[in-house]
Amino acid sequence: MDPLAASMPPEELRRAMAKLGYKTHGDLAESIGVSRSSVSLWVQGKVGVPRPVAMLIRMMLAAQRRNF
Repeated sequence: MDPLAASMPPEELRRAMAKLGYKTHGDLAESIGVSRSSVSLWVQGKVGVPRPVAMLIRMMLAAQRRNF
């Protein structure tokens, strides 16, 4: 399975939020166009991170690492 197509465990989401500089669930929610409560549910592991969101967050991390 393509690792970029896989969903994202809560621990990975928390690490990604920290690396991207998002201090609150609301910060991430606003930047990707979802509700704060959705992000909260994902971080708590109560609801899985949708694959498109996981892919977007991973692309944001990859873009941050690139030297332009």
